[in-house]
Amino acid sequence: MKLIHAGASPFVRKVLVVLEEAGQRDAVELIDGMGSPVAPNENALAANPLGKIPCLVLDDGSSMYDSRVITRYLDAKYKLSLYPEGDTGWTTLTLEAHADAILDAAVLCVYESRCRDEADRSTAWVSAQQDKISRGLDSLENHWMTHLNGQFDIGHIGVGCVLGYLEFRAELGGWENWKNNRPNLTAWNDAFSNRSSMQATLPS
Repeated sequence: MKLIHAGASPFVRKVLVVLEEAGQRDAVELIDGMGSPVAPNENALAANPLGKIPCLVLDDGSSMYDSRVITRYLDAKYKLSLYPEGDTGWTTLTLEAHADAILDAAVLCVYESRCRDEADRSTAWVSAQQDKISRGLDSLENHWMTHLNGQFDIGHIGVGCVLGYLEFRAELGGWENWKNNRPNLTAWNDAFSNRSSMQATLPS
């Protein structure tokens, strides 16, 4: 298998964490997919007409995307049980979607800085995305800690990748320090970020 990737992408990191948890990091060849919405990478375009990463290219040449599809596929392939059954499963999927939505807002903030000339940037747009990030983090602090302190699943990976990205891109994204007034989430991340799969996939 081949993974079209970029070292800074939090969505790519989710996939890499799952591969690390499975002990299968060497099962995929990493192919450079670094690009932007205005200049998509040729490798990414060849595998995915949308030009987005991550994209997993299977041995038969078919492509699979986006990150939530890839992680679900790897979970089934390697029998990791990151997606529980029953009501807990729906809760887990909701948390995964919640984490991805925070990442979407964060990536849009970064794109505003990276892809637009300063004169064309929208302060209102960036502020709206930053508000989404803050509301999403407050929800994690106030409503999701019981789940995060429970059975390990894909939601934990998603949230861990969110918090790692917010630290990694804080200067470029311009958002507040996510740890402010969120002691429970901070304590959780202090422990979770030391997990071997998280340490092995730090953004670069």
